[in-house]
Amino acid sequence: MEHELDVTNLAVIAACLVGWGLVSARLERWQVTAPIAFVVLGLVTTHGPADMVHLQLHSSTIRSVAELTLALLLFADASRVNARTLAADAAIPARLLGIGLPLTIGAGAALAAGLFSSGGLWVAAAIGAIVAPTDAALGAPIMSDERVPVRVRRIINVESGLNDGIATPFVNLFLAGALAVESVSGGGAGKAALELLGGAAIGTAVGLAGGFLLVLTARTGWSAPGFRPLAVLALALLAYALALVAHTNGFVAAFVAGIAFGTVHGTGQDELAFTEEAGTLLSLLVWFAFGAVMLVPGLEAADWRDVVFAVLALTVARMVPVALALTGSGLDRATVAFVGWFGPRGLASVVFGLIAVDSLAPPDAHLVLGAVVVTVALSVIAHGVTAAPFAARYGARGHQLHPDLPEHRPVPPLDVRKLGAGRRQRAGTGD
Repeated sequence: MEHELDVTNLAVIAACLVGWGLVSARLERWQVTAPIAFVVLGLVTTHGPADMVHLQLHSSTIRSVAELTLALLLFADASRVNARTLAADAAIPARLLGIGLPLTIGAGAALAAGLFSSGGLWVAAAIGAIVAPTDAALGAPIMSDERVPVRVRRIINVESGLNDGIATPFVNLFLAGALAVESVSGGGAGKAALELLGGAAIGTAVGLAGGFLLVLTARTGWSAPGFRPLAVLALALLAYALALVAHTNGFVAAFVAGIAFGTVHGTGQDELAFTEEAGTLLSLLVWFAFGAVMLVPGLEAADWRDVVFAVLALTVARMVPVALALTGSGLDRATVAFVGWFGPRGLASVVFGLIAVDSLAPPDAHLVLGAVVVTVALSVIAHGVTAAPFAARYGARGHQLHPDLPEHRPVPPLDVRKLGAGRRQRAGTGD
């Protein structure tokens, strides 16, 4: 009997998941994070003497899994950081998202335009937007280290939870502009803008309606507690799928649905747990695919310009915008530097990069692949290795700061998505 599913690939990937489950705590103590482990596993099982898995960069299955993963995590992160909770401590996250993120995108676009002039401004802008979102899950030791002031951990987590959703419209607009130039046709950016608005409308409707109905049926006893988490997962999928059916943007729909759902329903972690666990499982598959199909072609496509871009994107193009955004916030300089450095580029950049490579003409796709792969790979290693020691060093300084400084301001509780061996950790307390 023949199977369309490659059972060898399935067996190898399943074995990798089992292996990580068995030794994850030990490896994390050695600063080997889940993304590092699965990138390496994806690499060694597809290249060299241990070549057992056969995947293709332009596989529709890989792209579909990657897009679905991002949609689930956008919904889950946005649900956790709901509007009511965020309003209680919105000033600094608003600075990072409203000032720091656009400046980071602009700085990345300027760097890409200067280094990769053959791609044109639209492609340069797309590269800048693709590598702008941060992923706090890549540095789980920081988020779970209680020596780091709870408000600082919360700031990092809120920024990471929301900036990938906010960056999505920029990525789509810039890619649409690049595609319009390639096809010598107009209206690309305008069409993309309408798709974004349509996705936001669908997400709002699904999130509000779903949140209201779940609250109502839980109160009246119509819904069983064991099935409510499944309903939340289905809401995320529904928002994403309806947006695609309506030819609008599924990522924006999932993100906005998460915000709407979290605002109406609250952030009960029992209901969100299943969605987050599903997203975590899929994210490990995406990291495996990054090592399997993106890493080697990306490094082969890269040259010295990609290395320069990656180093500057992770340092100057991130830290200077953060410093400017936090000017006047009252935060200590060490805190500003710590938040500025801790901007790992993770799953959102991988998924956006995969979409860009699959959509653009080969010369432009070549530029994007090299820049994104080198930046993400360097970030996975640099931020994964430095997370624990930097958290310990900054945590020691943070406890010496005057208790009246903003770092020690009491904040509402906020659960953290931790991509690793442990369960979710609290990034803030209500004390």
